[in-house]
Amino acid sequence: MSQPSLAGYQPSYFLRDLTSGLVVFLVALPLCLGIALASGAPLFSGLLTGCVGGIIVGALSGSHTSVSGPAAGLTAIVAAQIATLGSFDAFLLAVVIAGVIQVVLGVLRAGALSAFFPSSVIKGLLAAIGVILILKQIPHVLGHDTDPEGDMAFKQPDDHNTFSELFTLFEGQIHMGAAMVGLFSVVLLVIWENSKALKKTKIPPALLVVILGVIFQILLPRLGAQFAITGSHLVQIPVAESVSQVVTFLTLPDFSQWLNPAIYLAAVTIAIVASLETLLNLEAVDKLDKEKRDSPASRELVAQGVGNMVAGMIGGLPMTSVIIRSSVNVDSGAKTKLSAIIHGIFLVVSIVLFPVYFNMIPLASLAAILLVTGFKLASPKLFRQMWNEGRYQFAPFIITLLAIVFTDLLIGIIIGLCVSLLFILNSNLRRPIRRVLETHLDGQVLHIELANQVSFLNKAALDKLFNEAQPGSHILVDARNTDYIDPDILSLIRDFKNDIGPSRGVTVSTRGFRHKYQLRDEIRFADYSSRELQDRVSPEQVLDILKEGNRRFRTGTQLTRDFGRQVDATAGGQAPLAAVLSCIDSRVPVELVFDLGIGDVFSTRVAGNIIGTKSLASLEYAVCVANVKLVVVLGHTRCGAVTSSVQMIGQNKDICEATGCAHLNSIVEEVEHAVDRADCARAVTKDGDEFEEFVDSVAAENARRTVDEIVNRSEAIRKRVDAEQVLVVPAMYDVRSGEIRFLDEDAEVEQQSA
Repeated sequence: MSQPSLAGYQPSYFLRDLTSGLVVFLVALPLCLGIALASGAPLFSGLLTGCVGGIIVGALSGSHTSVSGPAAGLTAIVAAQIATLGSFDAFLLAVVIAGVIQVVLGVLRAGALSAFFPSSVIKGLLAAIGVILILKQIPHVLGHDTDPEGDMAFKQPDDHNTFSELFTLFEGQIHMGAAMVGLFSVVLLVIWENSKALKKTKIPPALLVVILGVIFQILLPRLGAQFAITGSHLVQIPVAESVSQVVTFLTLPDFSQWLNPAIYLAAVTIAIVASLETLLNLEAVDKLDKEKRDSPASRELVAQGVGNMVAGMIGGLPMTSVIIRSSVNVDSGAKTKLSAIIHGIFLVVSIVLFPVYFNMIPLASLAAILLVTGFKLASPKLFRQMWNEGRYQFAPFIITLLAIVFTDLLIGIIIGLCVSLLFILNSNLRRPIRRVLETHLDGQVLHIELANQVSFLNKAALDKLFNEAQPGSHILVDARNTDYIDPDILSLIRDFKNDIGPSRGVTVSTRGFRHKYQLRDEIRFADYSSRELQDRVSPEQVLDILKEGNRRFRTGTQLTRDFGRQVDATAGGQAPLAAVLSCIDSRVPVELVFDLGIGDVFSTRVAGNIIGTKSLASLEYAVCVANVKLVVVLGHTRCGAVTSSVQMIGQNKDICEATGCAHLNSIVEEVEHAVDRADCARAVTKDGDEFEEFVDSVAAENARRTVDEIVNRSEAIRKRVDAEQVLVVPAMYDVRSGEIRFLDEDAEVEQQSA
């Protein structure tokens, strides 16, 4: 994780950070004022929080792109706490204490909680902010500025809501001059966004929109009084008559209230809500970051805590990382956290030196910037992506979005988290464990692999599996990948293993349980091939075991084997079930495609899976000395050895001259017995699928012929086959699907259908 550091700062970044900081400052101005107004606090308190959030939190933060300031999600809490505590200066003391709590949380690494926020909720938050920006900024774009910019809640103080406010526009509550500026700004931003030539100019379109808005504000009165943009349609920074008078705007906390329990209750409320909102917003901003950098969450809590302590000491509102300003920051091309600091510096300058000039900016220009940002956050592409990810992602996403839009940011996030938790619990209840049924040497074994966290919620599902176990069956409960097991689950396993299972004729084995759980490793079935089991099993049973293993391989339900135990168990000797003659192709690892363990199978590999003197000797040893019950000749599709042989035969080339390899001819000669030369000559003239199908048919015929050669050339193996002590079968592995097809069975099916 890269940390923001001015030590490695590149000069080329400065212009990007400067312009981004300026654009964020312009957007932050009305938001700081509007949030203060919506919170029932002095207007100046919102600006102070913006300054502190930019300069102090920006400097301390570990995020490259996050911007902090007064948060719309805290307006209801701030208003309620000011009313409860009776005065604004008493509320400031609660803000200071909340900052201390946040610093402690950061030091205790509470930021790690952010890793548990589901991505569907975070994406729902981003899309919801986008939708809210669109809905809330449409009135401001058209000059309907009766509500403050920072009011993001569904229910508004004027008894309207987000949607009913839009209908007032049809009643004529539109300012002509502001609407001209707003619509022109939106059109310009959209054109700029879609023009490669304009993007290459490196001129920030948001800054250009603001400058043009000021020019329009100066010129429009010439068209008539109805076009003049004044009063509530402009940014309204409190104006001090002198620099020294700015100090009088500051408010100190009332420390005489430090024994008031209500102060500490308010502080805890602010700290928890502000921390939750900060962590969620931080995760969301990291997803927007074009360079995909991660922000240290615990460090952010410390930075926010310090910021809230400073804000509370000088008369500011509580702050969080804020998604709207942060998304504008990313969209404006910010490279480092210097842009957030610059935005804070601009806020200070605007308050102290040039409030009159900044009060010339039309709100419609700023609303246009936020409106276009909203469309980027709530893009149709995001909705399609979430839909394609399935209901377990889309449902929390859309519910979070709707909850935020129809309530407010905080309530919506809590609803989204609860819904996401319900989906996780539902999934956990349905699939709390990994269940694999193995047809093993010692009968059927049900492998139950416990999840990382096994809670009491999993008890019903595990009890159901135990109750379904048939008499004479084996169950293996595997806890090797588990960090926590609820005591109720442990009690259930112990009772079934020691009492209930044996009374029903069910054998229970356990593996991987920690010593404190009082369940020792105890395997009560043979999980590797032993001489005793080898003597008991029939060739047909071994064939079924291999088929079942390939099915598990294809479906991704391979057994989790204890290879360390198998190494120890087979160190003194081996008693494999089968021998497999396969190709040397790297795509056909025998033990993997049959899902076998150590000591279960002999593996002989030669290009083209042909039979020669040495490979035949190996198979004789496997059958007559090691007593395997099955020999599989395993060919495969797209076989390189067969492909090359067909090409050499069809083109009538000398192998040694063509390849420089003096010994390859022995392979080609064996393959040639399985194919007609004239067919090869025709096949090499074909391309693509036709040639490939021909090669695959030759590979299958070569496997069948190799089986015949083994039986015909080895009298020892032939005697075992005739005595039905061993089976020798041909098979084909499909390198595209992973499926193994046994060719003798295909022939039987064809004969039956004929």
